[in-house]
Amino acid sequence: MLSKKIKFLKYQNRDFSINSKNVKKNDIFFAIDGSKQSGNLYSSEALSKGASKVVTSKNIKNKNYLIVKNVRKFLAEACSVKYKEKPNNIIAVTGTNGKSSVANFYFQILRNLKINSAVIGTLGILYKNKVKKSNLTTPDVITVHKELNFLKKNKIDNVCLEASSHGLHQNRLDNINFKVGIFTNFTQDHLDYHKNLKNYLKSKLYLFSSLLKKKSFAILDSDIPEYSVLSKICKKRKINILSFGSKGNIIKLISHYFLGKQQLVKINFLNNIYNIRVNLLGDFQIKNLFAAMIASYVSVKNTNKIINILSKIRSATGRMQYVGSKKKSAVVVDYAHTPDALKKSIQTLKKQFNKKVDVVFGCGGDRDKGKRYKMGKIADQFAHKIYLTNDNPRSENPTSIIRQIKKGCSRSKVILDRKMAIKSAIKNLETNSILLIAGKGHENYQIINNQKKYFSDQKVSENFLN
Repeated sequence: MLSKKIKFLKYQNRDFSINSKNVKKNDIFFAIDGSKQSGNLYSSEALSKGASKVVTSKNIKNKNYLIVKNVRKFLAEACSVKYKEKPNNIIAVTGTNGKSSVANFYFQILRNLKINSAVIGTLGILYKNKVKKSNLTTPDVITVHKELNFLKKNKIDNVCLEASSHGLHQNRLDNINFKVGIFTNFTQDHLDYHKNLKNYLKSKLYLFSSLLKKKSFAILDSDIPEYSVLSKICKKRKINILSFGSKGNIIKLISHYFLGKQQLVKINFLNNIYNIRVNLLGDFQIKNLFAAMIASYVSVKNTNKIINILSKIRSATGRMQYVGSKKKSAVVVDYAHTPDALKKSIQTLKKQFNKKVDVVFGCGGDRDKGKRYKMGKIADQFAHKIYLTNDNPRSENPTSIIRQIKKGCSRSKVILDRKMAIKSAIKNLETNSILLIAGKGHENYQIINNQKKYFSDQKVSENFLN
């Protein structure tokens, strides 16, 4: 039931804003408390620009202010009213790693089946043959509701949305009728924001404990440690569990082999046995593919159609992306920017190609510092040659970041200039070796001293390979 305050907003033809700089005449400004500053500091600026109302949780007795208990939740509710028309089948995928790949695989499967679909996530908003750029994995709440409304108007009823822990914690996805929730995996990341792993996991679980409704679907990996807590939440809330993995009830893995850049997989998919060959690097991509296959099945209800187009699926940009080769060696770009992701990327390339793996990587500035030593230790343990370089140092001293990583891998070579690090790594790449350039993946920029400049691992690699 809508609150009276929401009804008050419903009948006013007003735009919503959470940034005072973007306020136009008659807009409603929502004074959200951020991690660093309160939106209330900008209420006066919003009113001076012509805002008709300021929604706040502060007890301000003024006709220009609307007082609510929780501004974020109220904004999500208001957006759900303002942008009521949305796609029928909205899927949210959360987890530390694999969100972009799952969403992109889902999009590719439906596109190959000639079904309109869209993705909202790290790689932007993909729909039909178009791409809208996005700065966040999960956009702000107004943008999410507005874009879902836009997609519906464009006759798109199947949308896969990446649900980041920040987005879930900040109620950006509240009041959206999700039909499916997917959980990929859980490892350390974003502790600069969440402070500890317990809070981080709780944010991820919010999708299942609060957002998914009764009789919706949860797509889960039966092999991950978090499966038991997820299944308890789902059973308690009467959410249908669709699982994959060695004990999956929808897709059960029977066997798996590598064949060069391809993988051969035998599965039981809803009691039918299939042998599939896919052009993907990394065994963990198979799990991401399984999640996307089940999500696609919820949409199209036809296993054979899904199986028949899997050979056409390719890696998402910057996700275990094969860039090129040099003699009998190869270069791969991956977004791996967490300890677990880096470990899995190095290990799976070793397994798939039976070759040594060199690695070029760094760590982002102004982010989780606790993972730097761990990533250094992983590189030291599993990589052949190690080149430490800048990632996105942002406002931090690059040398300080490298020093913290190097504590875990003293044998590494430091080349701060990322372009020169890649050049050196390719030049010194031995025959029958793989070079993994990790950390930035799809990103086509670097942020140094808070200055953003164009930079692409793929383009730089291609230039030096050629």
